[in-house]
Amino acid sequence: MSNDDDQYGGAGGYGEVGGTGQTRTRLPDPPADPYGPTRRTPRASRSLITVVGVVVLLIAAIAFANSAPDTPSDRASDKPPTDSSTAATGTNPVTDKSAGIPKGFAHDEQGAQSAAANFAVALGSDGMFNSARRRAIVDALADDSTRPKLQSGFDADYSAGLLSQIGLTKDGLAPAGSTFVSRTLPAGTKVKSYAGATAAVDVWCIGMFGLTGEKSTRPVTSGWFTISVTLKWNGSDWKVVETSQKDGPTPVTGDNAVSGSGEISSAVTEFGGFTYAR
Repeated sequence: MSNDDDQYGGAGGYGEVGGTGQTRTRLPDPPADPYGPTRRTPRASRSLITVVGVVVLLIAAIAFANSAPDTPSDRASDKPPTDSSTAATGTNPVTDKSAGIPKGFAHDEQGAQSAAANFAVALGSDGMFNSARRRAIVDALADDSTRPKLQSGFDADYSAGLLSQIGLTKDGLAPAGSTFVSRTLPAGTKVKSYAGATAAVDVWCIGMFGLTGEKSTRPVTSGWFTISVTLKWNGSDWKVVETSQKDGPTPVTGDNAVSGSGEISSAVTEFGGFTYAR
């Protein structure tokens, strides 16, 4: 019974307490006989007993409803939650790096997810816009069998025309007075397939991209996307065979106030990234 329900049995809850409206004439009791049987108390009317019983039951029900919890107590629910597919494992990340990219991931599904997350960060960094840094990144994470293909593909993607369109120099640098921002932050990983020597992992990410500066025609914006990474175990680590990207899933944009260009520029240079572990 809810506290919002009528606590008194609905309309007319007290309507019958007064009886039917008829009157009765009560005759005087006969003289008491001290030696006779004890006089019985006159019986209350059947309607009055019914009303009193209903009121008592209502009071008891209301007290029970007010004292009972909203949901039944279950001692099993007091136990800590079990691990789920979306919970962080807590395993320490790797400590070794190559060209600034973490390496030495475990040969299991968790290691494949950790590798994919860190590779997504590297492939979405501002280093990909500089030819020398891009080649170092691809060399560090690509499998030997597909390294030349990946190198040529990324070189074509990050062409001089693209750099000019963004407003960068031929070396992928921002013009004077501006800061170039390209940063990828994984929000989660999902194994699509795993076969010991190969793995396919999706990495759900949010990214920031653009140029700070008062005269920037491409201000820093954020976007959500999913990077699909196909990995191969080379005997000592996971390496990239192929990558692709698609938009979303994208949450509803919040109502946070937009920060100024200077604040974004400072944040990018002051806040470092992470080594991601599943």
